[in-house]
Parts: sequence; C-alpha cells; structure tokens
Amino acid sequence: MLSKEWSKFKSGSDIRGVALEGVKDMPIDLTDEVVERMAAGFGVWLVEKLDKPAERLKISVGHDSRLSGPRMKAAVLRALTRAGFTCYDFSLMSTPGMFMSCVNPELSCDGAIQLTASHHPFNRNGLKFFTKDGGLEGSDIAQILTYAQDNASLPEKEGKVIQYDFLSVYAAGLVETVRKGVNSKTNYEKPLTGFKVVVDAGNGAGGFYAQKVLEPLGADTTGSQFLEPDGSFPNHIPNPENEEAMHAITRAVLNSKADIGLIFDTDVDRAGAVDSSGREINRNRLIALISAILLEETPGATIVTDSITSSGLKLFIENKLGGKHHRFKRGYKNVINEAIRLNNEGIYCPLAIETSGHAALKENYFLDDGAYLVTKLLIKMAQLKEEGKKLDNLLDGLAEPVESKEIRMNLLLEDFKPYGQQVIDEIAAFAEKEPGWLPAPDNYEGIRVSFDKNGGDGWFLLRLSLHDPLMPLNIESDSAGGVKIIARKLYEVLKKYDKLDTVPLKNFIDSAD
Repeated sequence: MLSKEWSKFKSGSDIRGVALEGVKDMPIDLTDEVVERMAAGFGVWLVEKLDKPAERLKISVGHDSRLSGPRMKAAVLRALTRAGFTCYDFSLMSTPGMFMSCVNPELSCDGAIQLTASHHPFNRNGLKFFTKDGGLEGSDIAQILTYAQDNASLPEKEGKVIQYDFLSVYAAGLVETVRKGVNSKTNYEKPLTGFKVVVDAGNGAGGFYAQKVLEPLGADTTGSQFLEPDGSFPNHIPNPENEEAMHAITRAVLNSKADIGLIFDTDVDRAGAVDSSGREINRNRLIALISAILLEETPGATIVTDSITSSGLKLFIENKLGGKHHRFKRGYKNVINEAIRLNNEGIYCPLAIETSGHAALKENYFLDDGAYLVTKLLIKMAQLKEEGKKLDNLLDGLAEPVESKEIRMNLLLEDFKPYGQQVIDEIAAFAEKEPGWLPAPDNYEGIRVSFDKNGGDGWFLLRLSLHDPLMPLNIESDSAGGVKIIARKLYEVLKKYDKLDTVPLKNFIDSAD
C-alpha cells in the first residue's frame, strides 16, 4: 500500500516534487536518497517487466534545463549503475527525445528516464519514464513508488555510464523528416531557404531546434530568443499557455518580420506558434491547423481532443475538413490512450491533441512531441509556398468564440474528489430537467452544457481537476456579454455548495466589462 508520504509524488503518469529551495513553505522532498530509491524502483520494475537481468539492460538518462537536473541525474546514475545497468548519459535533452532512444535502432534502450517538471516553477522537478511502448501509465508509477517506499533494490553489480550526444541524433532525424516531407525539387537539402523562423525556447531545452534543425534546413533564425538553457527561467515561464510567453514570441515575430514563430515548453513535449501577422496559433487554432494538415493526408479520419475545445473547432473539423471530432477527458495520456483505443477498434485516428499544446501523431509513435508537431507545420508551410499560399490560409473558415473565460474554483476539503463528483452529478441532473440547458451528448469529462442565443449563445464545461483540489470552469460564447449570462445561470446553482469556493465566479460576474 502506497503511503501518503510517497503517494504525494505521483502526478498522473509522472513523478514530481520539490528539488530546490527558494519558495516559502516548500521544503525539498526530492532529496538524493529519495531520487536514488525512485530510480532503483524503476530498475526493479524494468527487470520484472522484461524478465532480463539488469546487466543485460540499457537505460538512457537525461534532463531539461532545470538547475536541479544535474544533481538528480547523478543520483539516478548511482542507483542504476549499482544494480548493474548500462546507462547512457544524454545530459540536456528533450522529453520526446528520451523516448526516441528506446526505438532508435542503434541504441534500442530498454528504458529511459527524463528529469523534468514540464512548465512548473524553477524549484520543482520530477522523473518521467519510457520504454519502447511509450510513457508509463499511472499504475506503473504507483508500482515504482511502492518499490521506492519499500526500498526495493536489485543485487549489487557493477554497471557503467556512457556519455552520448543523442540530442544531435534526434535533431538529425527531424531534419530528414522535413527534407523528405517537403521533397523540394529545387533545394532538397535546404527546403526552408528563404524562410525566417524565430524560436523562443524560454531558456528550456528547446534551443536546439533553431541551431540543429532549422539552420541546417536553410532557415534564417535571426531574432530567435532565450535559446540558452537556464533553469532560473529569467525571461518568462516556458509554457505556450502562458500569456507573457506568447506575448514574447509574438513581439519577436513582428520585430523580426518572421514568417512564423515557434515556442516550446521547458522539456519540448508541447509547442505553440505565431503566424507572420502576429496571430497566435495556439489552443483551438493549433488543433485546427494540424487537423487540416492530417485530414488532407487521411480524409475522413477521427481527431481526438480534450474536453474544452470550442464548438467552432468541432464544426471546422467535421464540416470544413470532412473529419470526425472526438472529445475526450483532459490529460495527455487520456487523449493518447483514447486515440490508440479507437485505432485498435478500426477507427482511423492520426492525432491526439490537448488545447495545452500536447500533440501526439500516430505516424510518430503517438508521442507527444512539440518539436515533431512544429516540424509538420514547417513542412506544410514550405509546400504551400510553392502554391503561392500561406500556412494560415488553412484556418480559413474556423469560427472562433467572441468571448471565452476560464475560472478556477477551489474545493475546500482534503478528500475533494467525492465532493467534486457530487457537484458534477447534481449539475448534470439539474441540466437534464432545466429548460434552455442542453447537456452535450458527446462529453467524457465533467458536465458540458450549451445554451441558445437567448440563453448566452455558448457553453460551459465544469470539471474536476485531475490532481488538485479545484474545479476549473470554461465558458465560451458567440455573442458579446454571453459569457456572463451563462456564468450567472451557473452561479445560481453552484452557490449552495459550501465546500466549493465560488468567490472567483462571483467576482467575475460582478466585475466591470
């Protein structure tokens, strides 16, 4: 049984904790000893899964730009080599690149460990695990943490560490993907010649994309910014969902007169973009754009997204692109697993994508890889140029909401999930009976309700956070003032729940327009 002390490290299919001092009331819990025990736990898990002794297994280890990465890597390598594993030390690496080390024919690592906490603050870090089958499931993480809790270990044997520049190998693969994808008859080796592409890595691990991918392809990367790894993140949070980060890449595009701007999160499993006019290609627009590209390649296919995508996106995918749109619950592993399930059932699905920028393509092992996602955009951009078109032309016909708002309401109790689910169930029952409330028939998470033009001309989605004691509320409307109309309707129902902090919702309703 996993104790409370150790279960706190579990974050979905990742392990996360505090690795650096510097934030009040957040003491370090990812100590060297704890990290060693977690790495040893993965070793035990891998030996059992593959039924091979440690001395016959290879594990790659890498980290993003976080300041705690090298210390934690040293702890991981100590634990694994003590058990007899051969370890490949990649040092700075993207998270998707770690998985690729398991399917690369030259390395064929049996497992991979990435030290990352995605976009979380500088003091956080964590461990993410891969095999050739992809990222581990939540149940696997629970088992690894149980082994760590119990201080499970393998017999001591002498392993070894091999330094390996796999980042260059991974980047070279992306370069070849672009060359083959564009298949330029005039400049096969450098098909991005004549394009100006700026990259904002946010001082995370994504700076390599400008230097090792774009420049060999002929692109002008002048104006790229924050490419140097710096785990203090001095310029902005490396997160395509962060408003300050998107403003930074937008300014870079406009100042450089670039054709496109690319932005990554800390460990490069997510990405966003900005077109030449400074318009963000993010969230619904990003989903629409990659869907347009993939549905041109595979007409009629199904696109899996998370639950908070807009109604306009659904119409765009189904009516404009001729595909099918399948909403599913939030969480990148949830949408990926749902896409895999659909394919296994004979429903062709080339893409699983979240509005956060997590995009996993079937052609790329259903790996959520921000670098591969933008690589697909660049291929299409180069192809369209030969036709006298631009990338943003593919978004013609995408209806976007007039207003949108996200409000996060805390649940005021420790065991929050049963109460949160009760709220959702009761709102769902209310919506079934209330005139003008139209529950969505294709919703897999929380409660989603639509309203006609007289009732707010939009929808809300109320759901329970995957990991935290809060209920995010998303509202969209196709009419000015519609979001507040919908918010007022919902507040009248929610205000009776004393363990749900509805103050943020009330403050929004009372705020000046």
